[in-house]
Amino acid sequence: MSNGPIGVFDSGYGGLTVLKEITQKLPQYDYIYLGDNARAPYGPRSFETVYQYTLQCVEWFFSMGCPLVILACNTASAKALRTIQQNDLPQMGADKRILGVIRPTTEVIGNYTKTNHVGILGTQGTVQSKAYPIEIAKFFPDVAVFQQDCPMWVPLIENNEHLSPGADYFIKKNIQQLLEQSPSIDTILLACTHYPLLLEKLQQYVPVGTTLLSQGEIVANSLGDYLERHPKFSENCTKKGRVSFYTTDSVEDFDQHGAIFYGKPVISTHLEL
Repeated sequence: MSNGPIGVFDSGYGGLTVLKEITQKLPQYDYIYLGDNARAPYGPRSFETVYQYTLQCVEWFFSMGCPLVILACNTASAKALRTIQQNDLPQMGADKRILGVIRPTTEVIGNYTKTNHVGILGTQGTVQSKAYPIEIAKFFPDVAVFQQDCPMWVPLIENNEHLSPGADYFIKKNIQQLLEQSPSIDTILLACTHYPLLLEKLQQYVPVGTTLLSQGEIVANSLGDYLERHPKFSENCTKKGRVSFYTTDSVEDFDQHGAIFYGKPVISTHLEL
């Protein structure tokens, strides 16, 4: 088995909200984060393109010695994870694993709703994939799932306009579009790792008592459980508490924006894929 850090991948900055929770929950491990910012966003891209980009990044993680890679990107998890696991991973070696953010979330989301009506807010790619309704039905067949894509939210966040008054128009509009599908929705999943940065604004536009779920803590808890159940993988993940960051685009932009998502300073290295 490879001995190396845990890889955490995202098309851009959003996965840093997941990495933040993972490092708080499991600080003893080493981590490598890669943001494929040069080719972001993944949301509007085709299944084939997202698959090819994600596979290329996963192969890079494995070349760096990572025994385990987390796709901390909903679009990559929805459009590429299953294909890579079924078609590519067997050739890469039985000692490697790739995990996503959709399965851990869908395993628990039904525990939060009392009305059995759940809303999903995500990118166009995640919503079009129908990954969340399909996976939730496996664990909670009685839960009705309603989806709404929010194409402007990621650009607003990445241009640092998400806290501006102009962002309210798009946030309010998409929330209303979701709730018009079912006024009984009492639990809303933020199915994009950028969206936790909008939490305060979202709370202004959802009914009182609505549960807003971010994925970071859920994924961190799931990873901790996975490593407990698979001690061989835990043993082969190096443990010096180190975190390194890579981006396929400008390191200056990544460090500036990344610090907002990660909650503390980020120093990245440029990677040419």
